[in-house]
Amino acid sequence: MKNILIGTAALAMMAGAAMAESHSVVRLGTEGAYPPYNFINDAGEVDGFERVLGDELCKRAELTCEWVTNDWDSIIPNLVSGNYDAIIAGMSITPERDEVVDFTQNYTPPSPSAFAAMSADVDLAGGVIAAQTGTIQAAHVTTMEGATLLEFPTPDETVAAVKSGEADAVLSDKDYLIPVVEESAGEIVFVGDDVPLGGGIGMAFRESDPELRGKFDAAIQSMKDDGTLNALIVEHLGADSPKF
Repeated sequence: MKNILIGTAALAMMAGAAMAESHSVVRLGTEGAYPPYNFINDAGEVDGFERVLGDELCKRAELTCEWVTNDWDSIIPNLVSGNYDAIIAGMSITPERDEVVDFTQNYTPPSPSAFAAMSADVDLAGGVIAAQTGTIQAAHVTTMEGATLLEFPTPDETVAAVKSGEADAVLSDKDYLIPVVEESAGEIVFVGDDVPLGGGIGMAFRESDPELRGKFDAAIQSMKDDGTLNALIVEHLGADSPKF
């Protein structure tokens, strides 16, 4: 889904030295603002596909876990500095991120990104395109000749910019945009072709924490093997979402 780089490895070394080899409570960091992957429900709790998935992975790995929310633009730095132990937040696996953190295998296959706008006739090539800051979608817009990138801290703000006319279109994960388009009653429509980006979504860990990463990686594989991961994808992301 998204792309963040950090300029130093010193934080990782400090965090690794501070962490015990065994984790009594594993803190899972998420954004809480990217439905259907993760969001805060009416009870003030983390909810969505990744909440259900993360709880099941912790159960299979025989770990006690708790959830922590963090703004997207600092979610990798605060993992590296030790504020939580893993990221499970709709984060696409990319080579740039893999230089800073270590990923599990993907728990969703690569899923297309898509453009949405108020009109099917919008000029994507020469228009203003909204995207969330630090995402693979924002990076893609910078490669579109003639297009202007307009970045926002949250995905909701990218959609609001389209509705207000500040942006001509939004580029985001199609799984995120599907309910936005469906609930708009025709006000917002998909435009242009889908854009394949990223290598699927995975959990991110400090590079100094291979043992914990391995436990979650094995749990993800077990859910792929018994079919429960595909069932969760269908339940939360829709029958048309890519599956294993």
